[in-house]
Amino acid sequence: MRNVLRRIGVIAAGTALLGGALSVSPAAADDTVDVQLLSITDFHGYLQPPTAGQGGTIPAGRGTSVTVGGAAYLATHLKQLRSGHPNSVFFSTGDSFAGWPFEVDAFQDEPTIEVLNKLGLRFSAVGNHELDVSPDFLVKHMEEGQCFGKIGVDSCFTDSTGRRFHGADFDFQSGNIVSSQTGRPVVDPYRIEWFPTAGGKRVPVGFISTTLEAAVTGSTSYQPQLRTLDQAQTIDRYTKELKRRGVEAIVLNVHEGGSPKSATTSGYNECDSAYGPVIELAKKVTPEIDAVVTGDWHSRFNCMVPDPAGVPRPVVEAGNHGALISEINLSLDPRTGEVLRNRTRSVNHAVTRNVAPDRDVQKIVDHWAARGAQRSAEPLAKQTGSFTRTPNAAGESTAADLYADVQYWNANRTRQGQADLALIAARPAKGSNAVRGDLPYAKGSLPGDADGRVLFGESWSVYGYGNPVLTVGVKGRQLDAILEQQWQKQADGTVRSAPLAVSRNVSYTYDPTRPVGDRVSPRDVLINGRPLDPARTYRVAALAYTVIGADGYSAFAGYTAPVRNGADHESFVDYLRAHKTISPAPLNRVRIQS
Repeated sequence: MRNVLRRIGVIAAGTALLGGALSVSPAAADDTVDVQLLSITDFHGYLQPPTAGQGGTIPAGRGTSVTVGGAAYLATHLKQLRSGHPNSVFFSTGDSFAGWPFEVDAFQDEPTIEVLNKLGLRFSAVGNHELDVSPDFLVKHMEEGQCFGKIGVDSCFTDSTGRRFHGADFDFQSGNIVSSQTGRPVVDPYRIEWFPTAGGKRVPVGFISTTLEAAVTGSTSYQPQLRTLDQAQTIDRYTKELKRRGVEAIVLNVHEGGSPKSATTSGYNECDSAYGPVIELAKKVTPEIDAVVTGDWHSRFNCMVPDPAGVPRPVVEAGNHGALISEINLSLDPRTGEVLRNRTRSVNHAVTRNVAPDRDVQKIVDHWAARGAQRSAEPLAKQTGSFTRTPNAAGESTAADLYADVQYWNANRTRQGQADLALIAARPAKGSNAVRGDLPYAKGSLPGDADGRVLFGESWSVYGYGNPVLTVGVKGRQLDAILEQQWQKQADGTVRSAPLAVSRNVSYTYDPTRPVGDRVSPRDVLINGRPLDPARTYRVAALAYTVIGADGYSAFAGYTAPVRNGADHESFVDYLRAHKTISPAPLNRVRIQS
């Protein structure tokens, strides 16, 4: 019965369905239960309209573009789309929070949860960024509203209604993010929504959520206590479980990557030979899955991809930062609960700004924008001099040295994270640079600043990119190889300098006249006054981005016993609160062989 229902009308559509989904409204039918699926992905806490560089301008196809985004506009579009659809479900495909706007980041992403609650989100897949703090933070704080630290300073801030943060009114889901110790999922793997029929019965739709398998080893979401299971096997397992529970209509809500071939020019309702892990996954997961909603790559596409039985099903992604809303309309047979595939339609809607912003949501956005400005101006510490990224002849700078010391302090706050030394890429050969800015002594442009005053907003902007500091084990010979990678030979024969700053308990000498790969002698590296021992295992504190080799220091490969410490931004705030006055250290940690 299922395959017959799926194939009716599909063959007639032929290759038109394979190239892209039909952007039309669902067919009305008195004998079906029509369900509207509305979804966003990779919202990342962009409550305010994003700039063009943040995804606020997207291609609409045929050389045109459209201005999009902003939570208040998103709310208006959602209301319009829901109108006339009594069976409507709004959900997210992950990375809902853990974003970059200061006004949400500096308040533990609680503002994002307030907005998503107001928008009526029913559930969200766990994206990699939902793991940026810890699984306990996700469940106990974000879902359940438990407070930590000092209320109103560290968590549980007052929201736009004057009430304390109470957590999400929705659930997070992932079937393949599990505890390394127990093997059990850290959140529920799926959700079932029920919809009424004309005869007074209810039919279910199941939503299985999974997360990209690299999530727990990503630079921001690095979680040693977690592991990921194979997505296809996980999906098959929970599909069978849903079938045993009588669920015939099943949607896959997967935080996984995909992109159209011409991502910078393709319209948001085009398929354009979309490729990537999610497209391959969509081709092979069981035909019992009726639709695939995805995220992670911040892409925009609307495709029909044949399942293993050769029957097309929608695969959609709604970009990022609230730019689009994906709509999939399913028609269910009220007798069997089956999806009538020939009536399935999908379309991406641009969250344009040519509508009136929702007043209630705008009030929330304005509240947190004002709170963000206040928090940015909070004084944290005093400084006796400027910390700058300007390097001396040996590549050492006062700013990078300070941030290395912060990482060393961060790691040694706990017994598990104890480190022998810390390293930070002062000017990496590739990737992002965690040494993002100077801390000048002179008064800056932020309100409330003064000579010698370090403000909360200043600290947030000069160091880090939302990464945890890891403490990992490396052999002395491996540490020597890491130091040697500060000089990297390029294809044209030139040598690129990629200096590493070291914590205050480390010093070393290098000889620039020696060949690349042999400029640092272990006997000239002193850690706590003792020469580097090639055979000893040292505990090194470094940002996860560096440890996993993302900024070019591949010699970290093979590190052992990783421990996750505090994240960069928050740890720097803690450091400044604990060190009320900071002074630039002398530049004597790195010396050139004379």
